[in-house]
Amino acid sequence: MLDQSNRPALPPEIARRRTFAIISHPDAGKTTLTEKFLLFGGAIQMAGQVRAKGEARRTRSDFMALEKERGISVSASAMSFDFSQWRFNLVDTPGHSDFSEDTYRTLTAVDAAIMVIDGAKGVESQTRKLFEVCRLRDLPILTFCNKMDRESRDTFEIIDEIQSNLAIDVAPASWPIGMGRDFLGCYDILHDRLELMDRADRNRVAESIKIEGLDDPKLAQHVPAEQLEKLREELEMARALLPAFDRQSFLEGHLTPIWFGSAINSFGVKELMSGMGEFGPEPQIQKAAERGIAPEETPVTGFVFKVQANMDPKHRDRVAFVRLASGHFERGMKLLHVRSKKPMAVTNPVLFLAADRELAEEAWAGDIIGIPNHGQLRIGDALTEGESLRFTGIPSFAPELLQGVRAGDPMKAKHLEKALMQFAEEGAAKVFKPMIGSGFIVGVVGALQFDVLASRIELEYSLPVRFEGSQFTSARWVMGPKAAVEAFVNVNKGHIAHDSDGDLVYLTRLQWDIDRVSRDHPEVRLTATKEMMV
Repeated sequence: MLDQSNRPALPPEIARRRTFAIISHPDAGKTTLTEKFLLFGGAIQMAGQVRAKGEARRTRSDFMALEKERGISVSASAMSFDFSQWRFNLVDTPGHSDFSEDTYRTLTAVDAAIMVIDGAKGVESQTRKLFEVCRLRDLPILTFCNKMDRESRDTFEIIDEIQSNLAIDVAPASWPIGMGRDFLGCYDILHDRLELMDRADRNRVAESIKIEGLDDPKLAQHVPAEQLEKLREELEMARALLPAFDRQSFLEGHLTPIWFGSAINSFGVKELMSGMGEFGPEPQIQKAAERGIAPEETPVTGFVFKVQANMDPKHRDRVAFVRLASGHFERGMKLLHVRSKKPMAVTNPVLFLAADRELAEEAWAGDIIGIPNHGQLRIGDALTEGESLRFTGIPSFAPELLQGVRAGDPMKAKHLEKALMQFAEEGAAKVFKPMIGSGFIVGVVGALQFDVLASRIELEYSLPVRFEGSQFTSARWVMGPKAAVEAFVNVNKGHIAHDSDGDLVYLTRLQWDIDRVSRDHPEVRLTATKEMMV
């Protein structure tokens, strides 16, 4: 994090922004938590769980047909809403391991993350992966331990697992009282309050009882004697063994406060939201190749971290999600599109409330707006009021799975090319055009993405396609002095392709291919990531 000590106070509109993502292993309850955030933020009237039976799984933040079928979040969507005095910009990330790249990029656009873990399962593999990315960026992390109304593990055990697995200090912000069927609620350590869960009505907010510390006689009226004794004992141990919450250490990414609750019962969610408002970081300085960009600067700047195609299938539109890094944006502004050096009038920017969009008349640093366009904007693009900036740190990863792709109808090869290029721009897949032979090779990070692509190409372009095995297993970008690269390409034509940006790619079959290149062509570098910069 850049030094913040001598910076001026942010304008109030920017200071009240909190831009964050929710990360978790699949099934830890992230979508339910997102729903409840929207519910308490007044963005939706009723959470997805309680709508008509058949519709129950179609929660508001999942809008793609495949997501609804499989009940997973595939594309990260952004939602803005007010809660108390804060403005929350919540970026939903796919928790499914097959969509990790989209998630990595999403994490470049937020200032903090909420990590959701399942009280029974603890820290799972995918959580660990996402957590690593947060660590790379020193993102402050708040933890929510979900599903406490089911049989879950011992509280100390969960905390210990987070500390040892993720190498981060854990400070309890609340402490659970009972678990499973006996789960009553939590003791709010930060505010000395008793929070009780209402089991009867899942959309009602349970009651909060202000008490004077753990010796308050009022506690006995609400908590059975043995549970109260256990609570006092555990809290005494927790205070002796675990660090107290320290905001500075949290903002630097060394400590995570943990709240316990049950998202499906709306319990613990409000406390978590208030925690994000009270302690979470305000919009941070964003890194560009030239300099750090502070949110309070007057000129508007922003970068594209995601492109979503066909959000509205009737219009074939593409929406570029832009994180504003500085300034006060107003609709109709002309911004410079740095890569093409052309001005762009932003006439119909949108703010997202789940699947509903509304025109954004204005937005401030920290906000995320969608800019509909016809393919001019790509991931990594910068928009400014004239300054030539390149935002750094938005990664593009080498795919781990490659397959050839053919249109069911050979006459429609041109359509297929158009569809593939669009998905490549969106960052949903890598598309490689081999130098020799016809056809395309598609690379993805996880196998489920092939299904998603096939289903979207069929749905959005009415073009059935089939993916078929490829002799190649991985791809690397080729870097190095021009002459060396040309010599290398001449000998390896059968392995060379271009990606959708026109950059050279070496398609490999085995690790041996890669080792051979470094032996025979020492000046040529093969890299597994490339910065998405313009």
